[in-house]
Amino acid sequence: MRRKSRQIKLGNLFIGGDAPISVQSMCNTDTRDVAATLGQIADLQRAGCEIIRCAVPDQRAADALGAIKRGCQIPLIADIHFDYKLALTAVVQGVDGLRLNPGNIGERWKVAEVVAACAERQVPIRIGVNGGSLEKELLQKYGHPTAEAMAESALGHIRILEELNYPEIKVSLKASDIRRTVEAYRLLAAQVDYPLHIGITEAGTSWAGTIKSAVGLGSLLYEGIGDTLRVSLTGDPVEEVRVGFEILKSLELRERGPVFVSCPTCGRCQIDLIEIAEEIEQRLHDLPKVLTIAVMGCVVNGPGEAREADLGIAGGKGQGLLFRHGEVIRKVPQSELADALVEEAWKLVEDQSEPD
Repeated sequence: MRRKSRQIKLGNLFIGGDAPISVQSMCNTDTRDVAATLGQIADLQRAGCEIIRCAVPDQRAADALGAIKRGCQIPLIADIHFDYKLALTAVVQGVDGLRLNPGNIGERWKVAEVVAACAERQVPIRIGVNGGSLEKELLQKYGHPTAEAMAESALGHIRILEELNYPEIKVSLKASDIRRTVEAYRLLAAQVDYPLHIGITEAGTSWAGTIKSAVGLGSLLYEGIGDTLRVSLTGDPVEEVRVGFEILKSLELRERGPVFVSCPTCGRCQIDLIEIAEEIEQRLHDLPKVLTIAVMGCVVNGPGEAREADLGIAGGKGQGLLFRHGEVIRKVPQSELADALVEEAWKLVEDQSEPD
């Protein structure tokens, strides 16, 4: 059962409560380069990204947020550290949310000014605790960045905003290792009802980072913890979005695009199934409809899996049967299998889009 959290609004998107778990990413462009940043955001939007965050290291970056917001179709979050003036500029520029730790920007009056600006424009604040940047006093208390230290840090930041009567809060507790991250979220989830943004920070490259994120985020989501998520990968942020949706799809928490079923191959396989499966997945990963697609290599499990899918291939000797909704459409040579299935997938999308 999903953890019950209060709901906030980020732009036109609801977070927490019974709202769908949203997938977000962060631009790795220079925020001061508006054209490059908007180009990357457009790519992310096509991949399904629902929230985008931009780093704001200086005043020029903060000043660029207005133009970015005007060209952005999804909620925009400004990532602020230490300088409350950058937060104030970001709010004036029209961002939908701030990522800001109130305990890190100085005197209480500075935090109060930021909160007042956010309250006026209904801009929520995401408190983002990171195991690599905890307060010195907590490191002295716990010896190193433990899960308990991370949860205590989050509660300290939350308390500041609560004392300023600002409940529009989302919280994250990220570390680069899975066990500490999961335990920190468990500790905090038991103490507050604010929506939680989940992630394994600095997870790694696309291959290793995908595995770590799937294990860590999958564990939290299975326990009902998480209202938004980001898969942090060293690489193209578009991959973060695709992996995020695959994690949610695997737990049947969201539906987006095709669900692929393919066999690992064995000595019975008589077609180049690996190449065919990879080509089909690459060509159809942005398919706008939810379809189950089975790419199977032999006559043992192939026909059964292909019949159960919306579309499927069951391989034979140098050829395969193409299935649509359980019925054999035709027999196709190996060299044409990928083209045939991709063409049929888009036909199925068109058929489903036509009015009755």
